Amino acid sequence: MDLLHSPLHDRHVALGAKLAEFGGWDMPLEYAGGGVLAEHKAVREAVGLFDVSHLGKALVRGTGAAQFVNECLTNDLARIETGKAQYTLCCDDDGGTVDDLIAYLRSDFEVFLIPNAANTAAVVARLQAAAPAGIEVTDQHRDHAVLAIQGPLSDEVLKALDLPVDHEYMSFADATIAGQDITVCRTGYTGERGYELVVPSASAGDVWDAVMAAGEQHGIRACGLGARDTLRTEMGYPLHGHELSPEISPVMARAGWAVGWGKPAFWGKAALERQRAEKTVRTLRGLLAQGRGIPRPGMTVADADGAELGEITSGTFSPTLRQGIALALLEPSVEDGATVVVDVRGRSEAFTVTKPPFVQPSTKES
Repeated sequence: MDLLHSPLHDRHVALGAKLAEFGGWDMPLEYAGGGVLAEHKAVREAVGLFDVSHLGKALVRGTGAAQFVNECLTNDLARIETGKAQYTLCCDDDGGTVDDLIAYLRSDFEVFLIPNAANTAAVVARLQAAAPAGIEVTDQHRDHAVLAIQGPLSDEVLKALDLPVDHEYMSFADATIAGQDITVCRTGYTGERGYELVVPSASAGDVWDAVMAAGEQHGIRACGLGARDTLRTEMGYPLHGHELSPEISPVMARAGWAVGWGKPAFWGKAALERQRAEKTVRTLRGLLAQGRGIPRPGMTVADADGAELGEITSGTFSPTLRQGIALALLEPSVEDGATVVVDVRGRSEAFTVTKPPFVQPSTKES
């Protein structure tokens, strides 16, 4: 299958990016001149720019659009007001996760959705099949690019571009840059203060160039999916296909905070309520290496006697902590603070069970 290209593909090639397949897209993994560690450091200490145009985009419009979305996805849109965004999930009837996504509430008549790249078609198809007369669900995956400006100096970059920076976390504002109307979202996937710009695909290159020029004095770096992964793992943020999947529910992923339990209906409600009440499914935990072991997805987690307790879903070397960290689905009997053993390439490495995040986030700082 031919891979899709971001509208910023030529910029990545010019910067010497190492490209890799992700969700059907050919996306930058890291850039020449520093790589993942330098890019991770830039986001934690200064500012980084990510191309996340592979993320899906869909629009739900029509009378009662917000109510319709609320009857389908897990979180409760009634918790937010117009101009705010909300993390939510699309589930199967058995509680499995079709996708996790962000819903942008523009009005009762219009909700903009950003699902994951590989799952956009599935989410759109489910919504289209369920939509009543008068509500239109449109796949806009290729119509928009998304640029993420992340890091403690992200405000300074946006100010230099005359873009709004005074809105609250998980809110958005309309603005103009390079002569194009865009949406500035106070969101991100790194744990740092930051913004995501939703821009027309045709103007993505001009916007990228403007952001890089404005950020030069602040040490901005182009950042790839490698740093995005180490940053999100330090925060304990789930990645679909790892911590969430058709076999891994929001309850298992400890994402119950993104479920509107009091709503009369949403997809998968009965199954999720049952899991929540029974408390027998494996649940997501954090693991912190006691030694030098670097965990990887698929590695087995056991107790001191060798009895299997679960499996690692994401694992990496934390550039901030300088040690191995992981997310793992473990039996509910495992307690925080317990020592477990991971088979790291034939070596038994000790890890401490902990509750993420591994690094203190600054996402919500005002």
